[in-house]
Amino acid sequence: MATSTGTMTEVDGTMRAVVLDEFGAPFAVRDLPVPEPGPGEVLVRVAASGVNPLDLKIAAGAAAHAQVRTPAVLGIDMAGTIARVGAGVAGFTAGDEVYGMTGGVGAVAGSLAEYQVADAGLLAAKPVNLSMAQAAALPLSAITAWEGLVDRAQVGDGDSVLVHGGAGGVGHIAVQLAVARGARVYATGTGASIGVIEQAGATAIDYRATAVADYVARHTGGEGFDVIFDTVGGATLDASFTAVRYYTGRVVSILGWGTHSLAPLSFRGASYSGVFTLLPLLTGHGRSHHGQILRQVTALAQAGALRPLLHEESFALADTAAAHDVLSGGRGRGRVIVNVGPDRASGGC
Repeated sequence: MATSTGTMTEVDGTMRAVVLDEFGAPFAVRDLPVPEPGPGEVLVRVAASGVNPLDLKIAAGAAAHAQVRTPAVLGIDMAGTIARVGAGVAGFTAGDEVYGMTGGVGAVAGSLAEYQVADAGLLAAKPVNLSMAQAAALPLSAITAWEGLVDRAQVGDGDSVLVHGGAGGVGHIAVQLAVARGARVYATGTGASIGVIEQAGATAIDYRATAVADYVARHTGGEGFDVIFDTVGGATLDASFTAVRYYTGRVVSILGWGTHSLAPLSFRGASYSGVFTLLPLLTGHGRSHHGQILRQVTALAQAGALRPLLHEESFALADTAAAHDVLSGGRGRGRVIVNVGPDRASGGC
């Protein structure tokens, strides 16, 4: 453990950042003052920023729950190197490589900037066997999967787990996490996602070709799955209520925002939980738990049990709009990453 208020190197007074002036407007690359870390905070030299579907919704003005006010610097996930440490920070020092889900919602500036101030409680040491880009792909997905599968459902050895959307950003990590905890894992997908699911260690279920009752009968003998982790919502969540195990089954959803009948779930005597991963960033409550989760994610990644899937294209900070376009267009698979870096030669957004 270490406590420090020193600096690693001199930091220039300005930094490049991608600014969203209005929802739905083009991004702008601007020079902004480098922020100063306050008590309990660190200043991180951002190396990579992960692009999540939520980032697209925020930019379009379609995510009121994220409570973002423009102008804003977006970017929820981050990996980088600590440049300065604020007063009272224990466990981190300048030069440490870290990652976390650190901003881009509420009033907290995000990671699409060369420097970001972050609450130290949100951070963990970057896995030594992952690149900065790989680490930046993990925080939101891994924390969400952990809150659902571990905190809520308490998945353990021998449980049968069904992950809906097993090739998606959160689903792909959820499959690996459930496998690492000793579960028998199944995941829904179709087309090219079938191979991604199987490579992650799960039995793939083609939801377009197989009725719910058929895969419940085939894989559980009609009893239902011990845990269903839903990343899709809507009709898929409704189907989960009929596919979970009688009495002891647990359904967890990250998109349980619609109107659903709980009758099928109640008639099976099973339970439901929701996950809202943004709460610590928006309210301040539970921030240290995110750091605790990521420390365990680091251990799993370093043991080879968790590995993110990255999109094949590389994007610079000034190419953030192109990175968003790739994700919104559904081109390719894997987490899209913006490599922030020091290169100032790239073109505009």
